Amino acid sequence: MTSNSLGVITLIGAAMTMGLTVGTIALYAHTIMPGLRNTDDRTFVSAFQHIDRAIINPWFMAAAAFANRGTPAMGWIIAALVLYLVAVVITMAVNVPLNDAIKAAGDPSHIDVALARQNFHESRWTAWNLVRLATTAPAFGLLAWALVLYGRATA
Repeated sequence: MTSNSLGVITLIGAAMTMGLTVGTIALYAHTIMPGLRNTDDRTFVSAFQHIDRAIINPWFMAAAAFANRGTPAMGWIIAALVLYLVAVVITMAVNVPLNDAIKAAGDPSHIDVALARQNFHESRWTAWNLVRLATTAPAFGLLAWALVLYGRATA
């Protein structure tokens, strides 16, 4: 495999996984959290616990930056990586601890679900999720532009 092939494969992988990431965050913002907001406490705690256990975060961006160093796409990939890292820091500092706390609350059929939901700080989680959306959506756009520049440079 040539370095050009590795560059485009990792860049496509980064763009695809960023698209999935922004889609997931957007889905939480416009569907999951608003939908859960109107549920009873037991449903909220149980559903959130199950959803959180199913989330997987992809990591292609660093490989794309490494494989595309020296190309016209590099600056755009780095900018996308910075925006994505902001989202990762927010995720690790805010969302994951709140997610872990609601999972640690225990089986919804054996706990005070109203207290578990209150301790979750739903409005804080939702507000910071919007910040993650505001960083990952432009990161996806930057990676799409980086693909355009890569294509122009190799045409």
